[in-house]
Amino acid sequence: MKEFQTIIGLEVHVELLTNSKMFCWCSTEFGRQPNTQVCPVCLGLPGALPVVNEKAIELGLRTSIALNCRINKECIFVRKSYFYPDLPKNFQISQYGDPIGVDGYLCIGTKNIGILRVHMEEDTGKLIHDERTGTWSGIDFNRSGIPLMEIVTKPEITGPDEAEQFLQELKRLISYIEVSDCNMEEGSLRCDANISVKLKSDTKLGTKVEVKNMNSFRSVRRALTYEQQRLTSLLEKKKEIFQETRLWNETLQITEPMRTKEEAHDYRYFPEPDLLPFRIDIDTINRVKSEIGELPQLKEKRFQSEYGLSPYDSAVLSSEKTIADYFEQAISFYAKPKQVANWIQTEILGLLKEAKCRIDKCKVSPQSLAKIVEMVDNNIVSATTGKKILREVFATGTDPEALVREKNLIQISNTEQIETMIDEVLDENPQAVGDYKSGKTQALGFLVGQVMKKSGSKANPAVVRQILQKKLD
Repeated sequence: MKEFQTIIGLEVHVELLTNSKMFCWCSTEFGRQPNTQVCPVCLGLPGALPVVNEKAIELGLRTSIALNCRINKECIFVRKSYFYPDLPKNFQISQYGDPIGVDGYLCIGTKNIGILRVHMEEDTGKLIHDERTGTWSGIDFNRSGIPLMEIVTKPEITGPDEAEQFLQELKRLISYIEVSDCNMEEGSLRCDANISVKLKSDTKLGTKVEVKNMNSFRSVRRALTYEQQRLTSLLEKKKEIFQETRLWNETLQITEPMRTKEEAHDYRYFPEPDLLPFRIDIDTINRVKSEIGELPQLKEKRFQSEYGLSPYDSAVLSSEKTIADYFEQAISFYAKPKQVANWIQTEILGLLKEAKCRIDKCKVSPQSLAKIVEMVDNNIVSATTGKKILREVFATGTDPEALVREKNLIQISNTEQIETMIDEVLDENPQAVGDYKSGKTQALGFLVGQVMKKSGSKANPAVVRQILQKKLD
């Protein structure tokens, strides 16, 4: 049986977190009315001259360093010539031979995926089609000129699942170093893929096909899986594979032909005459390195070794810098990492998702969370009450200790008080008592619940269960 090998390279476009566009002062704010954030430069009007956004260059440098790239001391912008209706100049200002970073890598699991280059460019406008009648199209130039960074991998990814894993790790890294919000719904992170399939015994690479229009990590995996199967089928039937660009149809779950693939020479690259080469000095590189700090993979390993967390807990807590910072601030107030980690993962992240809120905008401060976890651990309040307190603090920002005093929520651990409530519950529920004595042990849980209800969730559940079981037995 013939064995086939899949080879994938990714081109990831990332919109950068800048307030202004790549070569002009226009705002990059998302969601404004069409064509309200434009000027002669981003509209490509004759005589308009570009000026490089220094912040965008620094974010590109930060990414190149985080991806272990060699930094080019001198970088050159070029004109990449092609025609689209939403590209008014008929060329895009980009980089090619002399980008910011080259020859880096990103580690996923135990494997390093090579990074060919990290380069800067400007985004195009956006075509808007009339979906109701299909009779007209418009162009919104608000996106035209927004700073883009393109990360091009080496053809070292061996399958759709590995491609998805790479993108997830790349997104985590880029979000972590605060280069982009990586919001795929708003187009902040977009991905094109080049895929080829060949016989394992062949030394020559197969004909590559580019796949576009993938708007989620799941879409990337599905599109590449489909294309892998399509190309393998063509090889098995000894049919010719054409180098082309194909679009992923999310509705039909298939790729469809778009155009024949251009080669580099088709773009007629030449140096941008309106922009001088720029140099990055060693002091700037060292400053940016120091500002990046600890990267997520290193932080994940440190959380395991320093705090004894599981690989899963460490991965969740280090997934975003704001979550990692929140966790470490919380344990500075209550040094029980596992307990704090559990509350962040099960309660805080759930509340944030429900409210569509970021953890750095959360009204529960790290100190407040630490107080709640400590009160639950010390049996001052029950776990159920602790969760109710957390929800109220999340909504109001109130101090949790003040809330406990104000609402008299301190847990009842006095055995005499609890025993009195248990006796009342046993008298009120003879059926459940009989069920337990006849061997239906689940009746114990019901009776514990009744005692907790009678106490307003303030009784210590461990003490309740202990006394109740002793009485029943």
